[in-house]
Amino acid sequence: MSVHGDLGLGLRHEDERPPRKRRPRATGMGRAAVIAVVLVGLLAVVGAGVFGVRAVSRRLIPGDYKGAGTGAVTVQVRTGETASDIAATLSEAKVVKTAGAFRRAAVDDKRSGGIQPGYYRLRSGMSASAALTLLLSPSARLNSRVVIPEGTTLPVALQTLASEAHISLPALQQAAASPAGLGLPAQCRGGLEGCLFPATYRLAPGTTATAALREMLDRFAQAGDSVGLAAGATALHLTPYQVITVASLLEKEARLPADFPKVARVVYNRLAIGQHLQLDSTVVYITKNRTGKVSKAETLAPSAYNTYLHPGLPPTPIDSPGEAALRAALHPAAGNWLYFVAIDKSGRTMFSHDYADFTKWKLVGKRNGVV
Repeated sequence: MSVHGDLGLGLRHEDERPPRKRRPRATGMGRAAVIAVVLVGLLAVVGAGVFGVRAVSRRLIPGDYKGAGTGAVTVQVRTGETASDIAATLSEAKVVKTAGAFRRAAVDDKRSGGIQPGYYRLRSGMSASAALTLLLSPSARLNSRVVIPEGTTLPVALQTLASEAHISLPALQQAAASPAGLGLPAQCRGGLEGCLFPATYRLAPGTTATAALREMLDRFAQAGDSVGLAAGATALHLTPYQVITVASLLEKEARLPADFPKVARVVYNRLAIGQHLQLDSTVVYITKNRTGKVSKAETLAPSAYNTYLHPGLPPTPIDSPGEAALRAALHPAAGNWLYFVAIDKSGRTMFSHDYADFTKWKLVGKRNGVV
């Protein structure tokens, strides 16, 4: 038996190693599967992130309605309110979904600082931006606009308030008859005539007769302070109420505001010499003559307001004078005039110290149809 032969058949040489098994190489299909698994994992992570962001957003970003809303809701914006205050009001009234939505809309729109106090007609379920747009629109405001022109008499002012602000006329008349309860300014000792300041007012729905008249009286007090009524009257040796009365005469007698100071001087010149004022405006006040031409019979009307019969000023103002008339009554023009008359329809007025000149100009006015 050959030894060499036995070693070759049954035993390994001591320095021989077993052959390594070769790993199979990944085929193209295998690589795709790996990439797919990775992508699925990434998508899962991203999806979880998006879901988390949305969940956080739902908590951090306030909800909002879409669209212009429906129905009608009246809300009030009070003086001095901030965007947050308004937002709370809108949310409570179900105009907007959340107060935060309106606050965000207000921050994004610089015009939001221009929201004015007042009542507004909005809608239920509006988007915050739509609500903000309406609050910035004058058409949505419910405040009544009341215009009282210069030279308006007390009865006409009350009728205007009643019709334009929808306030009961009897309630206004009753309030006007008790001026002590209205906080009457000190310079308006005799009552409301002459002291309901002529201006444009915006009155909120539900404004009472007393509140409306108080606002007009407050505005008159402000005007009096603005023109220096108290000090100016003292300088003229008159009371503030007398100055108001003179100003009320100017509103009716002067055709043009530029002539206010000259007409005031005529009034003061006549008062200084004790001459009757003989002003048609005071006769019209008692006769309610709206033609502008006073008859001889009307100049004999028995009334303390008839300056053809009685010397001095009428007992009260005859209308509500504006600031221009008040200033003119306080600062009359320099001149010796005793007479004045309009000579044409443009309002041109001639002033004279001489009665003969006055008569001549009066004939011109008659020919032009203004006297």
